[in-house]
Amino acid sequence: MQNFVSANGAQIPALGYGTFRLPGPDTLRMVPHALKIGFRHIDTAQIYGNEAEVGEGIERSGVKRADIFLTTKVWVDKYGRDALVASVDESLRKLRTDYVDLLLLHWPAGHSLPEPVAALNEVVKAGKVRHIGLSNFNTALMKEAIALSDAPLVTNQVEYHPYIDQSAVIRAARAAGLCVTAYYPMADGKVFTDPVLKEIAAAHGRSIAQIVLRWVIQQDGLVALSKTVGEARAAENFAVFDFALSADEMAAIHALARPDGRLLSPAKLAPAWDAAA
Repeated sequence: MQNFVSANGAQIPALGYGTFRLPGPDTLRMVPHALKIGFRHIDTAQIYGNEAEVGEGIERSGVKRADIFLTTKVWVDKYGRDALVASVDESLRKLRTDYVDLLLLHWPAGHSLPEPVAALNEVVKAGKVRHIGLSNFNTALMKEAIALSDAPLVTNQVEYHPYIDQSAVIRAARAAGLCVTAYYPMADGKVFTDPVLKEIAAAHGRSIAQIVLRWVIQQDGLVALSKTVGEARAAENFAVFDFALSADEMAAIHALARPDGRLLSPAKLAPAWDAAA
């Protein structure tokens, strides 16, 4: 059974199917499959170039739109008010829906925040978006965006895996009622050769991917995104709600974090990241 994370009025399925770097044909094949095996949270973005295939995949799945939590993200060149509103209309057309459950600002990119945050609120009032949030924001920018917004922000979606300490962001998000959504949980494949994770996986008779996803969602207020182009792997990734990691196992995975663990920090998009605790 899927678990849900509550965040400032949103009920977000704890495990999402992510479509980052997923080509159109794979998106069209995998989105219906992910929904068929139980996923109810689909994550895309304008910049991924696959919103149309996500929308068609949802239609093909036969799962009711109302039962799916659908996230997309506004790209950084659309942070002006008119551009953001127009981009949301375009996303809705591509996604074949009249609303998205969650709309995020994709990166801070050095932008002034009042205009895009006001525009997020505008599309909420228009009924085009149920909830709003952020992606790749540090704690200071997260605090600023929260203060600027009439509607509550519900998540900050950030890179999170065993090799990065995101405790500062997680603490700040929890204090403000937001959840943290973890992308890149497999650390671009680095987890699959890790001896600590191999040992924990063997002890549970589980895959390393299942251990890592379980480690994320077992933390209070965390949502994990998983991505795969394989049907069998998608089913395996979803099967993480019927076991638990011990406190010692959780601590051993946390202990893998290192100062140079961050993998994604694109120039001109990323903020000045918070120092690890």
